[in-house]
Amino acid sequence: MAKPKTTYTIIDVETTGSGNKITEISIFKYDGEKVIDEFTSLVNPEALIPDYITALTGIDDAMVANAPTFSEIADDILSITEKSIFVAHSVNFDYNVIRNEFKAIDIDFRRRKLCTVRLSRVLFPGFTSYSLGKLCKSLQIHIVDRHRARGDAEATTTLFKMLLLQDGSETVFTNFLKKGSKEATLPSHLSSTLFESIPNAPGIYYFKNKKGKIIYIGKAKNLKKRVLGHFYDKKDKELSLCRETADIDFELSGSELIALLMEDAAIKHHFPIYNQAAKRTAKPYAIFSYEDRRGVIHLAYNTLKATPNPLQIFHNIQDCRRYLEHICNEHELCPKYCHLQEGVMSCSHFKIVNCHGVCKNEESVAVYNLRVNEAISYIFSSSQNMILKEKGRHSEEGAFVMIKNGTYQGYGFVDTDDQLVHSDDLEPFLIRQKETTNVQGILRKAVVKYQNQSA
Repeated sequence: MAKPKTTYTIIDVETTGSGNKITEISIFKYDGEKVIDEFTSLVNPEALIPDYITALTGIDDAMVANAPTFSEIADDILSITEKSIFVAHSVNFDYNVIRNEFKAIDIDFRRRKLCTVRLSRVLFPGFTSYSLGKLCKSLQIHIVDRHRARGDAEATTTLFKMLLLQDGSETVFTNFLKKGSKEATLPSHLSSTLFESIPNAPGIYYFKNKKGKIIYIGKAKNLKKRVLGHFYDKKDKELSLCRETADIDFELSGSELIALLMEDAAIKHHFPIYNQAAKRTAKPYAIFSYEDRRGVIHLAYNTLKATPNPLQIFHNIQDCRRYLEHICNEHELCPKYCHLQEGVMSCSHFKIVNCHGVCKNEESVAVYNLRVNEAISYIFSSSQNMILKEKGRHSEEGAFVMIKNGTYQGYGFVDTDDQLVHSDDLEPFLIRQKETTNVQGILRKAVVKYQNQSA
């Protein structure tokens, strides 16, 4: 029996930009020799088309007002692409836009895919640009109606025919279509060689655009795995980020803690456009103490702005409460007087059960306050001067984080052969950093972890 001929559906979509709702789609079905089918249609995105998109494509709200919605043409798209390889220029964009449209109508759209940008980089090496317009100009492919779906899809079809005819194309196509191949997953501007150079180790990574500008910074326990995760993510923000990414750089940290600290410093220094969440200043919280009319010393928490004489500062309310629970439990305090339970006559905390009964008049206020004062002294002094030891970036190196006089000083890396006895010996290796509210939260978690491990 003859082997079924491989078919390819070469696709281009135009969208609303923001939200990436389809306004036009064009599909050419190609059997390796000729076009055997075509589907082209305007699409009502059921959303407004921005002026800048109209200026680029010529498609406006009036043109699509009477066009079918995506759900009305979904069967046509499923039919023409069935058992066919999905092909597009920068395929991840078109594929994910279409997949998201199907997802919105509860259909799981999956096809094998090929990217003509990545194929062209291998089979047509040496061009200065692999954008559709410039590549077609270099290969003398005429484009009719640039930035319209049919015009761009037709030009991509011509390009695809030329790619199939190149020497070695069969091997290249086979490798790109292998299960687990990164070629159809990575951004079109990112070489697979560069990706393979990223290690499976902790550190921070930088996504850069074509101009070399840093557009995103992240941290990871496993750099390669985390970076690849961005390219599998189908959120609009991730699609836009991956589409703009042309280069990736990284720095090893040796540990997740130092990666967190490096990431915070790098974001504050570069302010990448895609790190909006990290750029926002979190509302800090703090723990403080006060004495009530009975003479009971309370530990409580509030926003830093509303806290008198803070004992310890945190970058969010969750970390603040967790630490207060830790203090309450370790020093056998009352959850009611630590404000972990409000509006109760006596405590009945689900997790902290070692209150001695001050809330039931079973323990004297004076005895209880002794333990509270011990807890306050502990809070104040526990992280005043600390060296947190971490793994280094390789087997012959160690790392450390330094806290002095309650303030974060920075981190550093030291060869394991160096004989370092005192914290002052680490000063020459210290990479000094600024303390921020975010860093305080990172270190608070780390300090509690260290204290629990040594308890």
